Amino acid sequence: MEALNVLAPDHYVGAVEAIPLIVPAIERLVQRGLAYRVAGTAGEPDGDVYYDVEAASKHSAEATDAWTLGAVSGLSDAEMLELFAERGGDPGRAGKRQALDPLLWRVAREGEPSWPGGDLGEGRPGWHIECTVIAQKYLPAPFTVQGGGSDLIFPHHEMGAGHAYSLAGVPLAQHFAHAGMVGLDGEKMSKSKGNLVLVSKLRAAGEDPAAIRLAILAHHYRSDWSWTETGFAEAKERLRTWRTAAAAAPVGSAAGLVSRLRAELSNDLNAPGAVAAVDDWAKSALEAGHTGSPSDAALVSDAVNALLGVEL
Repeated sequence: MEALNVLAPDHYVGAVEAIPLIVPAIERLVQRGLAYRVAGTAGEPDGDVYYDVEAASKHSAEATDAWTLGAVSGLSDAEMLELFAERGGDPGRAGKRQALDPLLWRVAREGEPSWPGGDLGEGRPGWHIECTVIAQKYLPAPFTVQGGGSDLIFPHHEMGAGHAYSLAGVPLAQHFAHAGMVGLDGEKMSKSKGNLVLVSKLRAAGEDPAAIRLAILAHHYRSDWSWTETGFAEAKERLRTWRTAAAAAPVGSAAGLVSRLRAELSNDLNAPGAVAAVDDWAKSALEAGHTGSPSDAALVSDAVNALLGVEL
């Protein structure tokens, strides 16, 4: 991540480290009537705790900027139910009040990892609650942008936003930005398929991290796309062109490029538009054939680094 010029977060907090924060949060949801315990069935113990989406939606219905089920994803009940079943939910669990109620705390089972759960008993957190609790501990409420892959829109971000509103009475985030999925030569990348492109292996093969970053920036963050050797070759050639053009930056040319870069990135982080802006500038700079301006070269290099994270 450092090689790709990605800024590090202030805190790295895992779900296990956050369990002392998660347990009291779930206990509060139970106390407020927004979560409930499910009785055991054949092969399942008593005490699993679920979030009551209907009660939570009613609880916040009259408030401004409140969360109700579907507020984040904009999906219909049928769409939510289908995705819930696909992505780790258990809509058919006996004893649940609503099929879409997500698990908050899974009481201990033999052979499974578990941690102290206070009044909840030994167990482990369900999905969603850990991100909400960590964010509420370390970020403003609400924080500005929650990001992630498009597969997190529902149920993860939807339910996490609900948990946050139920716990604090304010939205989890002001905006949600979801990135498209990345494939390899037209197929989805996955650990199970073993078709992962690893930055570490590219770097070990001598590839420039700036070229790797440029290959990614050629696609809008919301778009699904595939990593290909052709695309990577284009990125490497683009980087060479930009570096050559920077040395030949025409006098007075940098200011216009910086303005265009800012305009493109202000439009929903339109990285492909910003890349095209530098392409256009580089083409003009090389065609001009003048002696380069050191001040313009420095400004272009600084802008491309600061706004695109690419070092020239």
